[in-house]
Amino acid sequence: MVGVALLTPSPPPTTAPQPRTEPVVRSTDPVPAVDPPAEARTEQLVRSTDPVPAVDPPAEARTEPPVRSTDPVSAADLLAKVRTCAPVSHGRYREDHGAEATVPVCGTRGAVFWKADMDIDCDGSPGPRCNARTDPYFSASTAFTRSDGRPLSSEETPYVVVPAPSAVWDHRSHGVRGGSVVAVVYRDRVRYAVVGDTGPADIIGEASYATAESLGIDPDPLVGGAPSGVTYIVFENSRVTPVEDHRAAVAAGERLARRFVDADD
Repeated sequence: MVGVALLTPSPPPTTAPQPRTEPVVRSTDPVPAVDPPAEARTEQLVRSTDPVPAVDPPAEARTEPPVRSTDPVSAADLLAKVRTCAPVSHGRYREDHGAEATVPVCGTRGAVFWKADMDIDCDGSPGPRCNARTDPYFSASTAFTRSDGRPLSSEETPYVVVPAPSAVWDHRSHGVRGGSVVAVVYRDRVRYAVVGDTGPADIIGEASYATAESLGIDPDPLVGGAPSGVTYIVFENSRVTPVEDHRAAVAAGERLARRFVDADD
């Protein structure tokens, strides 16, 4: 054959090998937790069930409740509260007729007081030691009376005499009246009495036979008494009823005296 070439078939094209695709193997192991950066962590608040211990305040911040004494009030306790005088009287009193007027009535919180002598007032219901024979100045009456209307007994009832109201001082304007409680201090002794009588308007320093006797002062109306050193403290707006009830006067006096000495100045 002329001009005829025999064509040799071409080999099939070579196909480039494809990369293998392995099946994904899924691990069954837990994925480890990855901590976030320290600045991004949020800690969970753990609430304790234990009680929170009490924290004592600093020593300087502690306030301890005051401890009130139950001991009887002493003479020194009372005298310490009446060292200085703020006069409430508009002048001064004599301790005896004809003497110079040197004694003021002083005021303090809850009380009035004076420091004077003690003359013996034997007035009131007569008895074997207080009567017209033993006391030439005896009077069978007192300004304030017992619950049955009879005069007080100087021998039986510890009482104190206050001056009659005057321009110098009116006891009523300071809550002082019949039955007001009085602490009477002499040396190291304290005795409780009541206001039981009034005396001359210009003289101060007088108490009943029973008051003097309880303090160890000679109660004889003629030669007894104390020339000085007696302090009379009358608690304002106090009152014993009936006025002759001395046990009630003592109970009230102890309570009022304790309040008086414990009070802040």
